[in-house]
Amino acid sequence: MSARLLVQALRDPASLAGLDAAGWNGLIAAARAERLIGTLAVRLDGIAVPEAMARVLADARFDAVRESRQALWEADRAVHALAPLAIPVVLLKGTAYAAAGLTAGQGRFIGDLDILVPRDHIAAVEQALFAAGWEWAKPDPYDDAYYRQWMHELPPMIHTTRDRMIDVHHTILPLTARPHPDPAALIADAMPIAKGLSILSPEDRIVHAAAHMLADGDLQGGLRNLWDIHCLLPEADPVRLKARAALHHLLPHVQQAQRLAAALYGTGAPLTLWDRMVRARLLARDGWGRETRKALVFAFFIRSHWLRMPPLMLARHLWTKWRRGHRPQ
Repeated sequence: MSARLLVQALRDPASLAGLDAAGWNGLIAAARAERLIGTLAVRLDGIAVPEAMARVLADARFDAVRESRQALWEADRAVHALAPLAIPVVLLKGTAYAAAGLTAGQGRFIGDLDILVPRDHIAAVEQALFAAGWEWAKPDPYDDAYYRQWMHELPPMIHTTRDRMIDVHHTILPLTARPHPDPAALIADAMPIAKGLSILSPEDRIVHAAAHMLADGDLQGGLRNLWDIHCLLPEADPVRLKARAALHHLLPHVQQAQRLAAALYGTGAPLTLWDRMVRARLLARDGWGRETRKALVFAFFIRSHWLRMPPLMLARHLWTKWRRGHRPQ
């Protein structure tokens, strides 16, 4: 029930009037688990809340501002490192929202720095980041080969002194995924926000968020991804959004994201059976912030692997990972 309460609080902060202590504890637990505590704190700013909760929310707002500053500094350092290459560098996800001052970035906790660069420059980008102090986060020959052959990004990198991660994308879905977005179109339509730095167009931001949420992952963090989409939708042109989603072969995913955003965070929308299953997965948290509906959660975990690669390739990949994880000492 805590996930439902979190959704309700984000949709209508005034609805929390009269919430008891157990309800507040469940709300905060769910917000922390979904990495929405900063967003919730911003939404509740100016709303009367119990004194203990006011302190928690104030700390969350402070932490979100600090994370945003760190993320923007990391973006600045990456752009500086890549400047000699004179290639397009597109910020993605939370750092992009913060850099552009978008509603989706308000209170948003930001993890890794995600950038999109042209695939034919990926080797030069890799070398430039090495020279600037980044290194592989998890050096492993099999994982390295897997990322380079099949994934939409380089293996994760971490800076040796700042301890911050960067994910360098050359497209927005694994190469083995069924939809095949057009990365050249994403870059060509990107909007400059600073020298050497751009963000995706309003429509492509939604396409990317929907792809990340519904065409690639297991819906971990799905409520935060859906909140991003809810905040991004008013900034996009509906006709152009449909056209861009079709161009990137992601129209069904974008349309489902629109329905779910309206149903959970908006004024409501009719949902299909599949929509209701996704909604059930999104809301699978109890009053302690723990995941519930374990079978459903596991089913979506399996689905995330199925989406990423064909069956035979998936079986070979899982077998290889299992053998490597269970190698005799």
